[in-house]
Amino acid sequence: MRLLPCLLSMLALPVLAAPPPRFPDTAVWHRRVDAAPLHPQSGSMLATLQSLGGWGNGDRFQIDFSFHVARAAADAPRFPVVEHKVYADYYQPDCEPPGTEMPIPPDAAFEGQGGLSCDNSANDCHLLVEQGGLLYEAYSADFEAGEVDALCLAIWDLNVSYPPPGRGEHCTSADAAGFPIAPLLPNADGVAAAVARPDGDLGHAIRFILPNPRMATDASLGGVGGRLYVRPASHAGGPSGPVGTVPYGVRMRLRADFPFTGYSPAAQAILRTLQRYGMVLSDGGNIALTFESDRHTTADWSGLGIDAHTFWNGSVGNRQPVRVTDFEVIDTGPRIGETWDCVRTAVVPGEGVFRDGFEG
Repeated sequence: MRLLPCLLSMLALPVLAAPPPRFPDTAVWHRRVDAAPLHPQSGSMLATLQSLGGWGNGDRFQIDFSFHVARAAADAPRFPVVEHKVYADYYQPDCEPPGTEMPIPPDAAFEGQGGLSCDNSANDCHLLVEQGGLLYEAYSADFEAGEVDALCLAIWDLNVSYPPPGRGEHCTSADAAGFPIAPLLPNADGVAAAVARPDGDLGHAIRFILPNPRMATDASLGGVGGRLYVRPASHAGGPSGPVGTVPYGVRMRLRADFPFTGYSPAAQAILRTLQRYGMVLSDGGNIALTFESDRHTTADWSGLGIDAHTFWNGSVGNRQPVRVTDFEVIDTGPRIGETWDCVRTAVVPGEGVFRDGFEG
């Protein structure tokens, strides 16, 4: 008779699709920061950011659900990644050598698109695919005539923890901070699983972005055009803000006293994650948060009560909107001037070993 209650409890758990791509628990993204020391200028940096306009898109802590993360079977067709056809450029040695192949399953789709076509002259056109513990992330990409033309293909080995410079000092990836993308995206299945656990969270830092004029520059650091970043970043794109604001790569956590009143259980799991693991500044743009779409998940955002306006529309449920000043800046080390002189010191994809000066 004990078997029936056990079966019923198992049936009550959420049925999930393939889990989101994640690194080992020892990776920097999975380190809790709720007790980490604050940066001495935490308050002033956030005040400066707020004075510049706060979050992008009208100071809204808004969510973009346009990223798709495909899972490829072992026998999925593979296609070479070649130099960008529009810009006649490719980021080297930061990214994998042109000609490197990536798997593309039939159900894959570019960011914001319904399939394998993207106007990379007007969109970011990320393509994210996981296969056998390797994560393939292409930026500014399109697929045509059996080729993926892109500005960058970054391959991440999900079985290892990367060193502090990530894939290499001053090296970019499919995101300007040199970060992986998919492992930092909240996923509807992951949120559903967190809701099913008492006091649950996602267990990883979350990706966020800001307009480039709101990110710090400092000419005294010797970077190109004053560009700079802090750990866990390894690169900065095009920041153009004053020295006193937050830098590329900054890790911020939600204040412990932020009120959850009016937020759904799913939203509370995300807020709890922001308190415990924080969020990292990954790229330039206007919509602060980026979540994985429902394309490849069993759970869906609508069923969880999460939409683009969840964290900024205070007129719903009497909730407090999430402001820049509701966060604290973690001290992750000194600012680093961005020279754009990439030196790869990274995991050899699929081998799980480190090699200095790795170029492919």
